[in-house]
Amino acid sequence: MKDIKGLLVMDVDSTLIMEEGIDLLGDIAGVGSQVADITERAMQGELDFRQALDERVALLKGLPESVFQEILKKIHFTPGAKKLVDELHSRGYKVGVVSGGFHETVDSLAEQLGLDYVKANHLEVVDGHLTGRVLGDVVTKDVKKQMLETWTAENGLTMAQTIAMGDGANDLSMIQAAGIGIAFCAKPIVREQAPFQINEKDLYKVIEILDSQKS
Repeated sequence: MKDIKGLLVMDVDSTLIMEEGIDLLGDIAGVGSQVADITERAMQGELDFRQALDERVALLKGLPESVFQEILKKIHFTPGAKKLVDELHSRGYKVGVVSGGFHETVDSLAEQLGLDYVKANHLEVVDGHLTGRVLGDVVTKDVKKQMLETWTAENGLTMAQTIAMGDGANDLSMIQAAGIGIAFCAKPIVREQAPFQINEKDLYKVIEILDSQKS
């Protein structure tokens, strides 16, 4: 096994993918505008993420479990996603995602790209329908930072060898903790506080930032 050279950890919704998964679920449940409004306020840092998640998930109560296959068809990887992951793997990097979204869809996305790590939320399902509750610990900004640190330690890396990237306020802790922290097409609060920015929908631009730090 070759030595691990570094680690990239990124957000999923509006970073790895173009959409907000929970907003797609909200659309199917007929509460799309309500869910999208809460999502936007949470990503701007106006609402506590845990509270915002609980409110949105409650609105999804009663949806059939089959809804996850339905929304997977509506999800698109951000341009450059596969190229970025393949390039980093070729350079000896591990790539992980931390998501305030749900394992029920994120696991499939991670498998398609061959990602090394996944951390997301689990929705409770009883008798084939969503109960409107989240199971277990919720992926908050603190959990995102903790997973970055945990995966870094597991690979014998230092934080200086890490990259973290996201678009919302709940990504800021890991962005600021990483060796290279990137605001990706991000909300103003994130752009203001992140060391680096990518402001076009092209994930491969991470490589430009990485290479510029080595020169």
